Amino acid sequence: MATHDSITGHQRTARAPRDVWGAIKRGWLGHCPQCGEGRLFRSFLKPVDTCSHCNEDLQHQRADDLPPYLVIFVVGHVMVGAYLLAERMVTLNSWQHLAIWTPMTIIMALAMMQPTKGAVIGLQWANYMHGFGGQEGEAEILQKD
Repeated sequence: MATHDSITGHQRTARAPRDVWGAIKRGWLGHCPQCGEGRLFRSFLKPVDTCSHCNEDLQHQRADDLPPYLVIFVVGHVMVGAYLLAERMVTLNSWQHLAIWTPMTIIMALAMMQPTKGAVIGLQWANYMHGFGGQEGEAEILQKD
């Protein structure tokens, strides 16, 4: 179904809506955002170019800096809250706090990084971002009248 854009004079081709939350969930679990069967990563943070199950082209993803920002935001809030709670409940010196909170922060950040990147890739796929819709860098297919 095509609609006419009176401002730009272009015709927009409607696309089938994709399940955003389903794609995010499949990405979070490390699976292809389209089929949910193929693996999304070939190494810790390196996504595959195409899905081994459905052949979806995944090389268009541009997760870039969003996953680290999200991980820092979540880990920072959780760890600061836990630290403040522990500080009120238990008396520990600075070295004990350092020995507890530094490894926990590193472990939590590493545990969240790949799932978060997968979720961002799923979000991009579901919204036809960065070439996932057929044209590189376009969010919508625009055709000149």
